[in-house]
Amino acid sequence: MHCFVFDIETVPDVAYGRRLYGLSDLADDQVARIMFTQRRAETGGEFLPLEQHRIVAISVAFRTRDSLKVWSLGDRDASERELITRFFDGIEKHTPDLVTWNGGGFDLPVLHYRSLLHSVPAARYWETGDEDTAFRYNNYLSRFHWRHIDLMDVLSGFQGRGRASLDDVAALLGFPGKLGMRGADVWSAFAAGRIEQIRNYCETDVLNTYLIYLRFELIRGRLSQAEHKAEIARARAYLAEAGKPHFAEFLAAWPESGRTEAK
Repeated sequence: MHCFVFDIETVPDVAYGRRLYGLSDLADDQVARIMFTQRRAETGGEFLPLEQHRIVAISVAFRTRDSLKVWSLGDRDASERELITRFFDGIEKHTPDLVTWNGGGFDLPVLHYRSLLHSVPAARYWETGDEDTAFRYNNYLSRFHWRHIDLMDVLSGFQGRGRASLDDVAALLGFPGKLGMRGADVWSAFAAGRIEQIRNYCETDVLNTYLIYLRFELIRGRLSQAEHKAEIARARAYLAEAGKPHFAEFLAAWPESGRTEAK
């Protein structure tokens, strides 16, 4: 296996909000409140347009031939440009398969807009066969190719009415799901300076996605029952040995038997 399961967390881009709505004299929380209010007036909900999101965390589960590692890119004070650069540098170096939950509808488009803003080059990611013919029929950008697997998209049969949330599918399979935080909580946590909480939350989302991906690899015949069992054991051992409280909490919420392992 050689995969790069990732997730991003975002907050309102208040600098853009100031320019967009002429709010130069207002504090960040006031600008964000106006952005949410404007969006609610337009759509009935507060989920901002993708170009109004600023990335504050990118977390990854990287499975190579020899190891599994789950972490958040950069440190807590890393700039958005550094986070994005590290992400695309990983693709440049390893050319991994990307795995997401709703990455095609959210994570990757946001990364596109923010890399455009920060002028972050990512030649390998944008390759479609001009320089490497292997990418002509299998690249990161085309919807039905396999270098990026959006599990939500694939498992729903690419049908909007068939889509389910990450939390619901994790619950279906007996995985921990979201623990104590939701996406809607990220802005308030960020405003309060709780960036480590956000990074930890992002890492647990990645873990849920990774476990669903392992089950998907089993049902499509790319892992045998024995290989799947070994991957689960590897994940459990990694979490137990990592010495991180949020991993210990995740492991405690993940029962040893039942729906969490394929029979």
